Amino acid sequence: MKKIIAITAATLAIAGCSNMSNTEQRTLSGASIGAAAGAVGTAIFHGNPIWGAVGGAAVGAASGYVYDAYKKDQAAEYNSGYNAGKNNQPAKAPN
Repeated sequence: MKKIIAITAATLAIAGCSNMSNTEQRTLSGASIGAAAGAVGTAIFHGNPIWGAVGGAAVGAASGYVYDAYKKDQAAEYNSGYNAGKNNQPAKAPN
């Protein structure tokens, strides 16, 4: 139980970092959520919560990074359409 509390405290301390880009924030958020979910999930099924936290953090970080790429692509498409409408030109797909 002490290990879970230590991991949670470390995760919260890291999550408080400022001056982070959107990519860094989303990746760290995914890792934090994944670590917590992995630790709880493995503890429920009588596994080792440390390994659950490590695996959950890895999957969560990857998911956060992929989500960030999706949001950036979505913003690029929106901006492309907005600029095309502003300049009275047909919309073009971003490269």
